[in-house]
Amino acid sequence: MASYTEDDIKSLDWKEHIRLRPGMYIGKLADGSSPEDGIYILLKEVMDNSIDEFIMGHGSEIHVTIDEESRVEVRDFGRGIPLGKLMDCAAKINTGAKYDSEAFKKSVGLNGVGIKAVNALSSFFEIQAWREGETKAIEFSQGEVVQDMKRSRKDEAPNGTRICFDVDREIFPKKTKYREQYVEKMCRYYAYLNPGLCVVYNGKKFKSKYGILDLLREEMDEEAIYEPIMLSGPDLDICFSHTASSSEDYYTFVNGQHTTQGGTHLTAFREAVVKVLRDFFKKQYDPSDIRSGIEAVVSIRVEEPVFESQTKTKLGSTTVSPDGETVRTFMLNFLKEHLDNHLHKHSAVAEALQKRILVSERERKELSGIKKLARERARKAKVHNKKLRDCRAHLDSKHKRREETMVFLTEGDSASGSITKCRDVETQAVFSLRGKPLNCFGLTKKIVYENEEFNLLQHALNIEDGLEGLRYNKVVIATDADVDGMHIRLLLLTFFLQFFSELVREGHVHILQTPLFRVRNKKHTFYCYDDDERAAAMKKCGKAAEITRFKGLGEISPDEFAFMIGGDIRLDPVNMEEGKSLKEMLTFYMGKNTPDRQLYIIDNLREEVVREDIE
Repeated sequence: MASYTEDDIKSLDWKEHIRLRPGMYIGKLADGSSPEDGIYILLKEVMDNSIDEFIMGHGSEIHVTIDEESRVEVRDFGRGIPLGKLMDCAAKINTGAKYDSEAFKKSVGLNGVGIKAVNALSSFFEIQAWREGETKAIEFSQGEVVQDMKRSRKDEAPNGTRICFDVDREIFPKKTKYREQYVEKMCRYYAYLNPGLCVVYNGKKFKSKYGILDLLREEMDEEAIYEPIMLSGPDLDICFSHTASSSEDYYTFVNGQHTTQGGTHLTAFREAVVKVLRDFFKKQYDPSDIRSGIEAVVSIRVEEPVFESQTKTKLGSTTVSPDGETVRTFMLNFLKEHLDNHLHKHSAVAEALQKRILVSERERKELSGIKKLARERARKAKVHNKKLRDCRAHLDSKHKRREETMVFLTEGDSASGSITKCRDVETQAVFSLRGKPLNCFGLTKKIVYENEEFNLLQHALNIEDGLEGLRYNKVVIATDADVDGMHIRLLLLTFFLQFFSELVREGHVHILQTPLFRVRNKKHTFYCYDDDERAAAMKKCGKAAEITRFKGLGEISPDEFAFMIGGDIRLDPVNMEEGKSLKEMLTFYMGKNTPDRQLYIIDNLREEVVREDIE
């Protein structure tokens, strides 16, 4: 047995701890292909400080520059960090101005950790401040001082702070880079939540006139049934409307921080809107009928907010201020006054809202009988369900590997058989599809219960009543890289977007990249995902290279699949195109507008010559 002595007890300094456990501070150490990746947390940590300055009434512009090498520079025009405290703010953990609520009453970054995490995880980090005609700067690398301007010097540039950094490729993947669409969305959100603020990203300006109303209009995929209801108070802004969709979509913020996982403020809003509308219409409508099709933005300002992690994606605070008023009471009282008044003043909106609730009630009752039969079928199928090979861990459990869980949606038994033999039974499940699924575009949710395959899939994922019970963190579409495989992929995406769009929006749906070629000789084997990788592998293998072109997943052996779905798995997240209406997109690609789609295909045809010869 290993010994346990005093020598085993170690203390790490701040930068060593951050570099050893970066996931505690910024979440995923991925390459930037997903908006949830840690590099966007680093950018946000820097920008949040500039936003806090604006909220406190200093500096109406923030300039963000990211070059082709993904070097970031953020310059604000606030008060500027006091020059004598520049070192402490950049390299002394738990140091900042935000412990004093008088200086930053409703700030996001309260723990004095954010900028230090950026510093420790950057190969280059420079911080500079300007105050009243003087400036001072310090340069770091991996948290260590490289160059320190001991004394300030004269500089007539406007007051403010500038932070520049390069993420450390020793910690992040070599190909890490910022994606323009994610940074632009971050900048737009900052502008929406802070009317009057101008964020300039690589020369492009983001400014909002109507605040969260602009945000809601951008995010709505379908037409609003009634003019969005905008309610504003000293510490709470709410904007919402209903669409014909059956899903619920919420965009929640705390002190300007996008809480993608919701929290106590979202729970309070969902409860309060039901109570207030029941009281207004004097009828005990079912909560699901009231919230069906709702799209809402909720932005609350809380003193000393408590988040459930350093990445601040879920609010844990139960009170809104030190005097003890709960988030729930605050939300309910706000809606009782403002929403009730709004509906009394706008009778047409109230009428449209009630009609939408009644439509949902009628649809729910029509589905109830079908749901009962479908659930009975699903229960019977669970005993003999050959489609699902489940895993032991699930996202909705307390298993320590719950975040690693994924389910592969495969076409046919041959592919599912190979994956099943080599998968990690702890975290990887397999659901086998039978042929091509139904094109469900334009159909009602009734089809989900009447179609056996869709019904079994929805039950396997446990998403019938929302994502709260989702059983797998990643839903991975694993189809052949041919025309049929692409078609099945589109049909599955149509199913998710049509009935469970939040599954896509919240980043749970992925596409499995599978190799097109295997290149090997007697000593080495390479799996290549494109022609460039194939050429490089051929060069390494030399004249003895043997090339295999994979035509389908069924041709890949379990041993080879073990490589593809193991530590080197390549997944492409499915992201919804910004500014594109979901209904418009699905109508074009999956609707009956055959001539328009045909012309589009002809205009965008690309001719490629695949070379199989070895040079």
